[in-house]
Amino acid sequence: MTELSKIGIGSVQFGLPYGISNTTGQTSEEEVSKIFKVAFTNGITIIDTATSYGNSESVIGKNGGEKFDIVTKFMPSSYGISVIDQFEQSLIGLGISELYGYLAHRPLELISNKNDWRVIQDLKIEKKINKVGFSLNDPKEYYQLIEAEIFPDIIQVPFNYFDSRFKEILIELKENGCEIHTRSTFMQGLFFMNKNNLSDFFKPLFTELDYIQSISKNELSSSLLKYVLEQPFIDKVILGIENANQLEDNIKGLSFAIDLKPISKRFSDELLMPMYWPKI
Repeated sequence: MTELSKIGIGSVQFGLPYGISNTTGQTSEEEVSKIFKVAFTNGITIIDTATSYGNSESVIGKNGGEKFDIVTKFMPSSYGISVIDQFEQSLIGLGISELYGYLAHRPLELISNKNDWRVIQDLKIEKKINKVGFSLNDPKEYYQLIEAEIFPDIIQVPFNYFDSRFKEILIELKENGCEIHTRSTFMQGLFFMNKNNLSDFFKPLFTELDYIQSISKNELSSSLLKYVLEQPFIDKVILGIENANQLEDNIKGLSFAIDLKPISKRFSDELLMPMYWPKI
């Protein structure tokens, strides 16, 4: 049976109108409170956020986020605000006294500025942070950080039915005690978009999109979610949520979600990484 406790709530929509298929804009605070009630009732314990997600931290803090374990992310001190100041601002916004996880949002900057890494390690020693690590987009980043002897307790990477670039890394990290969080389960909603509304940039995905979209609409999102949740090396699947009904539908749908057929095709990084996508 799929474990609901492996789901985490992604909060970028709480502070920004985010996602290629998002047509509703930023989630209201009233709706955030409803999302948290549904999550808490279903044994979901993690909320993922970041200082760069607009005002999401303060929205979380004002609407019941203290009931959850919070993972947030910091920007390099070279961007103008020290890591300590960012940490303290995050705690104030979130209305909590400690973090479950603190991730570098631009982790390669740690290689040239290891003091930022030392600062969060000190906060961990002081028990103000439980786990420290980084959020990655590209496996190459991971190898550069490991070569610089920067080792995570917790890591967040994209992983979904199309994107398994990090799989071998995650298996190795899991074996060494690192906590694994994944994001981009739905590729910002790309899995649900009509290919006729997509540019030719996405054409290499069209055959697989046809297969995905041949699945009943009532089963599709939950089947995609089930695929990631059932990967044994993944601890938490961070799910971007726009409203409480969406979360409830995904949870209920897991009971009748189907097993997706294995996919062996490898796609280019440009197709898998939203930073390279053309604007629609």
